[in-house]
Amino acid sequence: MGAVVRLAMVLARRDRWILAVWILGIAGLGFVTSIAVAGQFGNEDERAAIISVAAASPAFLFLRGLPDGTGIGAVVFFQVYSSTAVLAGLMSTFLVVRHTRADEELGRSELIGSAPVPRVAPLAATLLVGACANLVLAGSVTAGFAAAGLPVSGSLVAGGAVGAVGLFFVAAAAVVAQVMPSGRSANGVAAGLVGAAYLVRGIGAALGTPDADMMHVKAAWPSLFSPIGWGQRSRPFSSADPVPLLVLAAAALVLAAAAVLVRNRRDLGASVLHDRYGKERAGAGGASFVGLAWRLQRSTLAGWCLAAATIGAVAGGLAPLVRDALAGNRSLKELIGRLVPGGQADVVDLLTTALLGIAGVLAAAAGIQAVLRLRAEEAEGRAELLLAVPASRARWLAGTLAIAALSVTAVATTAGTAAAVGLGLSGAGNSQGGLIVAAALAHVPAAAVFAAVTSLAFAVVPRLSSALAWGFLAVGLILGQFGELLGLPLWLQDMSPFRHSSAMPAEPFDPDGALTLTVSALAGAALAAFLIRRRDLTA
Repeated sequence: MGAVVRLAMVLARRDRWILAVWILGIAGLGFVTSIAVAGQFGNEDERAAIISVAAASPAFLFLRGLPDGTGIGAVVFFQVYSSTAVLAGLMSTFLVVRHTRADEELGRSELIGSAPVPRVAPLAATLLVGACANLVLAGSVTAGFAAAGLPVSGSLVAGGAVGAVGLFFVAAAAVVAQVMPSGRSANGVAAGLVGAAYLVRGIGAALGTPDADMMHVKAAWPSLFSPIGWGQRSRPFSSADPVPLLVLAAAALVLAAAAVLVRNRRDLGASVLHDRYGKERAGAGGASFVGLAWRLQRSTLAGWCLAAATIGAVAGGLAPLVRDALAGNRSLKELIGRLVPGGQADVVDLLTTALLGIAGVLAAAAGIQAVLRLRAEEAEGRAELLLAVPASRARWLAGTLAIAALSVTAVATTAGTAAAVGLGLSGAGNSQGGLIVAAALAHVPAAAVFAAVTSLAFAVVPRLSSALAWGFLAVGLILGQFGELLGLPLWLQDMSPFRHSSAMPAEPFDPDGALTLTVSALAGAALAAFLIRRRDLTA
């Protein structure tokens, strides 16, 4: 046990700055949202009007969560819980994979295993660090809510809900790390589980049943299959119930035990699923940088496209519910008029717009991950071998940027096509299929900007490129989604590329915004290609 604790302290020291950013960012989001809700919706009648409209709209329920009263704390939890839970899940999965499967790939676990420590020591230490990180996260979220003036008891349960979701995904990622053969595939699957939990929670909320006064909504049965849905059932600021959090803790213990059992039975570097051996010789495509980048990225791209197709299909599945909710609901129609002044969009279009916006975030993440593959190649020594041939670094970067652009476009197109097919089969949408696909593609320029910024970070500060790239995506998402709610200055909100994407089909296409984003992405990529020639390769 002492060896596990000492190893956990080493891991915690390695991750101290990364975890600090995650924890302070998540807690800060809860704090500023609480301040914003209290400032902008201090009148209970205003909060009641917002909650009643949200309770009648499956679109709002899917995106935000379950309304649970008109108190400031209840409205804050409704607004921010799903986002903070997703962030806690991602923090936990990245942490676990980084210190288990990824360390095995890089040979660090072999060095640790050469010492007189138990075989499961690295995994046990990682689980311990993950549990402590989420305990600190729960305390920080609690402190943030309480500092904003929310009831301490409710803040404690709300912080526990976020931490419990993170704890569940610590254990889930530990199992995934035993199953998948590489750190990249384990990260993809674990992050996919977080996304699936959000989607299933959203479906359960959208199918939920509102009460007579439209102030509360009871989740439908699908939310029982989502850890985020279980945390939502804690209802911290109305009738706090910690039992759902105990369910998550028990599930985490079972998954952690399963991960330890599998680790005890497998060899170092082995996995439940095995990597396929490649061909002896590369084909014609493998002789170019673009072909090599495609070979390295194609399985990851398939995973992103599958996630995008799922989001698009949800639009078709929820459209009939949204259409029925609109019928005869005057307050909901008035809300739509305020959201889209002078527009003709209905609530189905708003739902489609919101889901395609999520697909745009996925497209940006796919582009970022494609570019960051260069950093993995450089840090693990393969880039040095590759660039020993007479080929420039600019061509190496350009080949990967081409695949990143392809990834961004493919993810957006997949989401748009799936949404168009789903809406066509349900017959609930008013927009033609071609317009839905175009609406998805409208997010490509913004997503491309994130890939270009990632390439710039890689060219200038390669060791920080991953943190800067994902941090920029998180900041862009917060500014785009919560900027108005938080009352941030317009110039600061406009720093997010997502703010300049055309919100089709709810709004018309903005050619100026798309052109500005495209030019920015091309300029960033060109500057990165120039700067990468001026630095040495780094380990």
